[in-house]
Amino acid sequence: MRTEPGTVRSFALYGSSDQQPAWAELVHLEAIPERSSLFDWEIDLHFHEALVQLLYLTRGGEGEAVIDGVRWVLRPPCLIVVPARAVHGFSFHPATDGPVITAAQKPLESLAALTAPQLLEHLRRPAVLEVPPDSRHAQVLLPLFEAIGREQQLLADGGMRAGMALLAALFVQVARVAASASGAVHSTRSRKAAQIERFRALLDARFRERLPVQAYAQALGITLGQLTRLTRELLGASAQAVVNARVVHEAERELVYSSLSVKQIAAELGFEDEAYFGRFFKKHTGLRPTDFRAQARRRLAAQ
Repeated sequence: MRTEPGTVRSFALYGSSDQQPAWAELVHLEAIPERSSLFDWEIDLHFHEALVQLLYLTRGGEGEAVIDGVRWVLRPPCLIVVPARAVHGFSFHPATDGPVITAAQKPLESLAALTAPQLLEHLRRPAVLEVPPDSRHAQVLLPLFEAIGREQQLLADGGMRAGMALLAALFVQVARVAASASGAVHSTRSRKAAQIERFRALLDARFRERLPVQAYAQALGITLGQLTRLTRELLGASAQAVVNARVVHEAERELVYSSLSVKQIAAELGFEDEAYFGRFFKKHTGLRPTDFRAQARRRLAAQ
């Protein structure tokens, strides 16, 4: 896979020009060969703006994944978790098979926050996890993937919500696999990848404080210039853009899936002035918060 800085692109589904709105509900399932075979099993570095992916490699030879600068050896059977905005690429063995789910991260996080908050860390952290074929986890995983596939094919009322609920159940299994001693997979974590991981953790913990990017650089023990070069190389965006994207991500989720007023959401996200929040939000989405909320909820009601 190509790993040169500056070549990272955003896709909904790899190689497709179709884009889903960041707030839209989406649960898409396909077999890994359906898309990967079209690209000679080499998936270049890219990211999904608002979509989490879960891959279950059930068979095939050894391959490689790069997620946010960390290189992982892929030895099926294994699970791969790729959170939204994680820059990733794959080199699959030509015999690789198994399902891959691409789903909207915001509604899935909202569901997890209500029903199983402990799943949030598994939704937001890249991982490659071994799944021993004779383990109890292996017996449960495929039926859940298959159930999601059936909901996708039925196109019935409530199918999207049923798919989200099944996906939440699937991440319960991911958490169990991660907790097991056999879940470890060999990875090569560079110093830069470790710094990016620390930056993401700091951002998740403190983005509501509206800290300047300089504060994150100081917390990491590096200069602002070093942090920006680091994020451009591994994440394909400036440090400020990464911070802004995290704030917008949370703002959209709250506007669509909570009953808080725009003023309350602005305060929750560290904006002292509702008007400033409105200008910030419109700059990054093209819509005022009230218009965004109305448009998103109309679309969700029509599904």
